[in-house]
Amino acid sequence: SLFRRTGETDRAINMHLNLLDKKELTPNQRNAVKAELAQDYLKAGLYDRAEELFKGLDDTRYRQPSLHALLEIYVREREWTQAVETATELERLSGVPFRKEIAQYYCELAMNDIIAQKPDSARNLLHMALDANKNCVRANVLLGDLEVSEGAHQAAISHWKRIEFQKPQYLGLIAGKMLKSYRALMSENGDQLKEGLAQLNTYLETYKLPSLMSVLYEATLTEEGPDKAAKLARNELIRKPNLTTLDQLLQARAMADETKKPVKNQGNNQDIQLMQQTVRNAIGDRAAYHCDQCGFRAKQYHWQCPACNAWESLPAEPSEAISREMTIKK
Repeated sequence: SLFRRTGETDRAINMHLNLLDKKELTPNQRNAVKAELAQDYLKAGLYDRAEELFKGLDDTRYRQPSLHALLEIYVREREWTQAVETATELERLSGVPFRKEIAQYYCELAMNDIIAQKPDSARNLLHMALDANKNCVRANVLLGDLEVSEGAHQAAISHWKRIEFQKPQYLGLIAGKMLKSYRALMSENGDQLKEGLAQLNTYLETYKLPSLMSVLYEATLTEEGPDKAAKLARNELIRKPNLTTLDQLLQARAMADETKKPVKNQGNNQDIQLMQQTVRNAIGDRAAYHCDQCGFRAKQYHWQCPACNAWESLPAEPSEAISREMTIKK
């Protein structure tokens, strides 16, 4: 154990291999040495050897620790089918729920099938993920993506709407996708886009998520013009003052003034642009997702933390990093 902690894994392995050669070891002692040797191999990244030893430990005292170690190996090696089986057995023996993890393993399997262009198999796996954990947001996100890939935008929207009843804080992750699907349905019904904007506005008023505000602002600016976008930003700024919304308000005001009287308002527009640049410099690039288990920071959302492998440990909404140097861009 000391050798492992100090990074001298080779010495630990040699010591335990030499111990196993001793004929006078009792069965209990032999199992203890095998358990330690398996940990050595795991530490050294020799997963095949570690897996073989952990599976061969026939002492019930080592069953649960072995399953934990095997689960770690399968997750690192992305062997998701074995991970599901191991987590299910570990859940049965320990009484500790692994529903969230098992659902994510099914989602990973579904992702493999999506890449392999097996949509039916992927759907089955995603429904299995929801059976394992009814609050698995990722499953509904991926089900919606599958429907979009086949042109079934209404079905995709239905899947994404269910996220509100699972974990509404994740609505910002699919707001842009939902709006694109509403836009794609415009050829069938001209009111679809208005319905989509109204839906996002309801989400914003109810859950007050910054990511929803960003999506809704850009859509309002594009579809309804700078005046409506400025009104939206101003109302949000009154409710919750922040620099990002102020930047949006200045942008919309500048575009509105330029459209109405571009020559007369040239000086005003330049002043607004200066203010906007100042605000953007103050904002910088500090927004990041940070893992609540290990503190890892990323610019993009990850369902599994790349640093500590914890599932759903990154918040659904990015927050400002302590410093730019600490922000890890992914």
